[in-house]
Amino acid sequence: MPEITKLDFVAVPSQDAARSREFYGGTLGLRADEHAENEFWAGETCLGVWEPERFGMPFAPQKNGHLALHVEDVAAARAELEGKGIEFMGDTLDTGVCHMAFFTDPDGNDLMLHGRYAPYD
Repeated sequence: MPEITKLDFVAVPSQDAARSREFYGGTLGLRADEHAENEFWAGETCLGVWEPERFGMPFAPQKNGHLALHVEDVAAARAELEGKGIEFMGDTLDTGVCHMAFFTDPDGNDLMLHGRYAPYD
């Protein structure tokens, strides 16, 4: 079996790439890739926005595979995004080791803010 060494990118389906660029770059503040118009970086992970319908494929948002976007302070990040009009689903979840706050992008793709507060043993 070949050795898989990393995750190159995560494909993010969209019906409007320009709207997604504004959301991921402007609203979320992810770093735009200097070589690709529709790619953004969350740390070492690239989010590649694409429009399935432009390739003859049906659009469907990514559901139940939340991209966990790390932040140091989930409550503060949530408040900032709520101030930008982002609506979160329910209260922030406290699992006993981390906080998670769930929301979607404009295309309905599932996202979450995530911050672990308990040390790893």
